Amino acid sequence: MRVSGSFIVSVVVAVCVSTHVSAEGHLVRFLNRCGSGTPTLVQGGRTLSTGGDFVSNGPINSALAYLQTGQCGFNGENCATVEMTLTDSSGSFADISLIPPHAFNVGSVSFRFFGTCSGFGQTCASANCNTAMHSPDDTGAIVFCGQPDVNLLVEFCV
Repeated sequence: MRVSGSFIVSVVVAVCVSTHVSAEGHLVRFLNRCGSGTPTLVQGGRTLSTGGDFVSNGPINSALAYLQTGQCGFNGENCATVEMTLTDSSGSFADISLIPPHAFNVGSVSFRFFGTCSGFGQTCASANCNTAMHSPDDTGAIVFCGQPDVNLLVEFCV
């Protein structure tokens, strides 16, 4: 029995298409309604975004988002930050941090997951809000999402 070359190519293509595995991906999006300031996303000493969407084709581990108003240090010192880890392997989480040296500095800071876990998030509209972490023990302010490919919207002055 003789097998044609085009038949072999067809079988190889079919096998490749049927075994396609979806890659991990996450998006961080900003919405700044304060009228000034620059949304900033940093991770490991690198600036990932200054306001535009940031797309990752893998996990985003230990990143910080804040509104740079001129008073914030590189890692958001003196400003409210949204801390995040977006990963498929162990779940994603985010929180608003007012743990010193972070401090409330804008009308409000908010985040929410979208895509998967849509609607889960927090808003902090004052220095005393109970939806932010004020000490490392405030773990109740952390929002968790166990779904893959979660995205995060960070808003200022909602």
